[in-house]
Amino acid sequence: MRKLITNIASIHGILDPATKWKAGKEMSHIENISNAWLLIDNDRIAGYGSGEYPGYSAEQKTDGSSIGSPNEPSIRSSDRTTAGSANRTTEGSSDRTTAGSANRTTEGSSSSSFNGFSKEIALDDNLEIIDAGGGIVFPAFCDSHTHLLYAGSREDEYMHKVMGLSYEEIARKGGGILNSARLLQETSEEELFRQSLQRAHEIISLGTGAVEIKSGYGLTTKDEVKMLRVARRIGEETPLTVRTTFLGAHSFPAEYRNSREKYVDLVINEMLPAIANEKLADYIDVFCDRGFFTPEQTGRILEAGAAHGIPPKIHANELDFSGGIQIGVKYNARSVDHLEFTGDEEIDALLGSHTMPTLLPGAALFLGMEYAPARKMIDAGLPVALASDFNPGSSPSGNMKLVMSLAMIQMKMLPAEVINAATINGAYAMGLEETHGSITKGKVASLVITKPIPGINYIPYAYGSDLIAKVILNGEPR
Repeated sequence: MRKLITNIASIHGILDPATKWKAGKEMSHIENISNAWLLIDNDRIAGYGSGEYPGYSAEQKTDGSSIGSPNEPSIRSSDRTTAGSANRTTEGSSDRTTAGSANRTTEGSSSSSFNGFSKEIALDDNLEIIDAGGGIVFPAFCDSHTHLLYAGSREDEYMHKVMGLSYEEIARKGGGILNSARLLQETSEEELFRQSLQRAHEIISLGTGAVEIKSGYGLTTKDEVKMLRVARRIGEETPLTVRTTFLGAHSFPAEYRNSREKYVDLVINEMLPAIANEKLADYIDVFCDRGFFTPEQTGRILEAGAAHGIPPKIHANELDFSGGIQIGVKYNARSVDHLEFTGDEEIDALLGSHTMPTLLPGAALFLGMEYAPARKMIDAGLPVALASDFNPGSSPSGNMKLVMSLAMIQMKMLPAEVINAATINGAYAMGLEETHGSITKGKVASLVITKPIPGINYIPYAYGSDLIAKVILNGEPR
């Protein structure tokens, strides 16, 4: 079924298929067209343009208004004077940028091809019409770091945090991850799915179309498997695109506190084979930080994951300079996440790698911690992704719009940077850059339509306002 979105004030996040991520200076540019339409064919983006969709008359609009005359698309960058230069070449910003966008040419605007699909298809007006009502269209958020599956909640611990206890002090008292592990072990698989499904629908309503879901609150083989089965089920029974991550190395259970190597052995020799046998995990993760898993233990676990064909993602440098960033780069991790403690050595390690630095400002806000040095990282030429870290103990929110606002307010990121970080770079951080994260012909049609707003910069600016009019996932309004 084809769908045509009309009456769009502007489309943002247009990228060619070769773009894997945006890095450095390129992050501050977001390509867009105004006075636009967008065509969906089944679950894919089939094309887009400015003016009126060829073969679709203004009289067919539900509100009787015109969206303009048929004009060739004029693709431009939000903060560069490039309107009308549809065949421009986007300037590069660093060696990292060449992985996707440094030398690319923006999609052309030939009147015979309408951004890559034939005029014969374009003239087919047997379409379902979706009126954007003068709103903005941009790619659905790609939230590449969540702990969406958990049982119960931990608001009492937050009270202790407000009273002055640190994250580590709460953990030593049996709170934190171990508290969530106890609750999850007492919860049935069906009940865990029921609770988690509510959160999945919540993040859909907030504009998320693709999400990574970690285990890590099981800490036994049975319960880690239970979590990942539920995560797979979330992907099957909702329109979310889900990537699953095995995080058995999230913390040390109380009974292993004095025999930590034995727990590492359990993760490697018992949990991993069980999870690999059921093909439950797309990635493997380790919490490599002070008081948790050492770089040496992390390396052992990642090597075992690689032996089972499971690539790594890493929790790193949330609590200290742990060596987690360097170990992530060494093992070619898809991403290293948190990164509140990032200095020159860590940035140098990331430059030239294929590892996406992923920042989680919601956790820094909730825990009252220092924020990751996003400005320094981007200015050095790195890409960064933004993710929610949705979890019960340190970031109980999956609101990616709020995450973008925090990144602007606290990390001094620019509006275009936070949008790129929450879309195309987030897609890369979970291996979905070929299908998600941008407005690109052939990619999955997972989109957000806003209410009428002044412009794209208004989205992170209006941090507490509900600006979403409609979410479209896999080509279907939700």
